[in-house]
Amino acid sequence: MKKILLLLSVFAFSFFFSQITKTFDINGTARKALVFQPQLKSEKTPVIFVFHGHGGNAQFASKKIDFQNYDKETLVVFMEGIPGTSGYVVDKKGLLNGWQMFPNDHGNRDVLFFDEVLKDLTKNYNVDASRIYAVGHSNGARFVNVLWVERADKIAAICSVAAQGGRMIKGAKPLSVWMSMGKNDPLVPYGMQKQSVAMVEDNLKADPKTAVVKGDKTFYTGTDHTELVVEERSAGHEFPHESIPEMVAFFKRHHR
Repeated sequence: MKKILLLLSVFAFSFFFSQITKTFDINGTARKALVFQPQLKSEKTPVIFVFHGHGGNAQFASKKIDFQNYDKETLVVFMEGIPGTSGYVVDKKGLLNGWQMFPNDHGNRDVLFFDEVLKDLTKNYNVDASRIYAVGHSNGARFVNVLWVERADKIAAICSVAAQGGRMIKGAKPLSVWMSMGKNDPLVPYGMQKQSVAMVEDNLKADPKTAVVKGDKTFYTGTDHTELVVEERSAGHEFPHESIPEMVAFFKRHHR
């Protein structure tokens, strides 16, 4: 009886935490993505793309930025970067995994990777095209802002942590944005990240009169039902794991 229960437990674990590693050929370069299938089935499936920081990988990100454990109805896809992008502060030669920093950088290699993975997911799952989301940490957050500029027609909302879009996002199409920054960030200065807030406010036509402060977060209402959340933490460069449930709720509030 104990053996049967053990087998059932192993089966349940493998079912509820089902993950698939997929590889893609992007202009002759092998790229990897780790896909966590939804634990609860729905008529149409939203997708959250997660982009790790410089020097990271998909497997490590799936443990530290584990959206799959907080959103049971969504495909959560951990994308993996490749070498070639300078980390500026660390890994200046770009020997570690990273993401393009600007549109059309490196032949748009990572935007094309995103396109290919989304196409594959759409072919294999009943994806809800109106609920595609992207979250990134550090260099991954910078790339999420590249996606905002390049693929705003595909994405409903983004979350950027410990790196923002800067002047690159000026005039980008309005979508809902969560901006998270640590006031004691030793790698990407808080003051530099803070400067991006005004550009996002302008893009979204966020009304200062709508500002609602809840702890270290300020919520604004923008044009076309968009929302801006500015999270200013008394912390450093790390991803705010404790904010993941609120980020999930934020994504659920928005669709294209």
